[in-house]
Amino acid sequence: MNRFALALSTAIARITESALGPYQSAVVRIGFSATWLLFLLRELPHRQELYGPDGPWSWDLAEQLIAGNGAFTALIWTDGRIWFESVYGLAVLSSALLLLGWRTRTMSVLFMVGVLSLQNRSIFMGDGGDNVLHLMCVYLVFTRCGQVWSLDARRARRENEARARGERVVDRVGPALWIVLGLILIAVTGAGRLLEGDPVIPALLWAVWLGLGVWWTVGRLARTDQPRILLDVIGNIVHNGALLVIMAEACLIYATAGWYKIQGTRWQDGTAVYYPLHLDYFSPWPALADALSSSATMVLLVTYGTVAVQVAFPFTLFNRRVKNVLLAAMMTEHAVIAVVLGLPFFSLAMIAADAVFLPTSFLRRIGGRAARAHARLTAGRGGPAPVPRTRAPEGAEETHVGFTA
Repeated sequence: MNRFALALSTAIARITESALGPYQSAVVRIGFSATWLLFLLRELPHRQELYGPDGPWSWDLAEQLIAGNGAFTALIWTDGRIWFESVYGLAVLSSALLLLGWRTRTMSVLFMVGVLSLQNRSIFMGDGGDNVLHLMCVYLVFTRCGQVWSLDARRARRENEARARGERVVDRVGPALWIVLGLILIAVTGAGRLLEGDPVIPALLWAVWLGLGVWWTVGRLARTDQPRILLDVIGNIVHNGALLVIMAEACLIYATAGWYKIQGTRWQDGTAVYYPLHLDYFSPWPALADALSSSATMVLLVTYGTVAVQVAFPFTLFNRRVKNVLLAAMMTEHAVIAVVLGLPFFSLAMIAADAVFLPTSFLRRIGGRAARAHARLTAGRGGPAPVPRTRAPEGAEETHVGFTA
């Protein structure tokens, strides 16, 4: 009984005392924001046909569909061209700022609004990668994905250094951003636009806005550390829960895909991979597709290997080495799909979802090499030489009170 109580208390302390997986959540943030940003930039010349007034899925059809399913989209509030361009521009800007990690909590909310607004406006324009992005943009709102590899982390480090020197630190950008977005949220709600469909997304928007206000107020006015500690514990629990949901979602995607493939006759006889390689729509490089499908043995191995990896992956999470091997195999497979079948954004979305399982040690090495390369580049341009810092123990990444919680 004592062992059980000790194990339980240790688990509770681990969940509440820190936001787990800071590097994994940062990679997920960077991966999905980069995927959406690259997609929006590629489709910039065709944005009106895809999601705007010139599309085959007209505004009247979208209004009828939204009235039935209650999905959230800001593009249904009006069919004006200026409003569409504003929403599209917001989606591009929020994706870029989330990628950089600037005010990550706020940008994650605006990122979600941009993704849902465009995708729910024209639901027939997406594929499997868009479905994954659709789900993950909501989960990212609950994570503290700016702890590392972000402008927020750099600002927090500089603020802590300034406080250590006895300097007074005042954040004016966060409150100003909160006030402006709050006025917009109040105006949209007062006009009755926000509450026309399903109440989940509007309730989430209000909850995040009010939560950030409480967070800032407690950080500025609390006379003791207890209220700040309580809010930090709540933030850690929400983050860890969201990270668990992201992992479960990735496992569910692979498990369902694998088990459905098992039921297909083409997957059973080992020829399923051959057919998409010879579809004109999925053949940007016909010569490469012909070369890959020329060997019956190769087609058989890839077909059975895909099913085996997808079905087995959720069960390999209990063995780190086997999990890492299958994870590398799945990421490689998605990279091949991006090139051979011409599905780059689907593959980027799946690789970003897979990144939640990457080992922390591997991510730290990648981050260290990137930092050293940046330091050498800065020194080569005549910038100041980097000052060596003591490496913090894993899990001791700093958190801070502010609008990037």
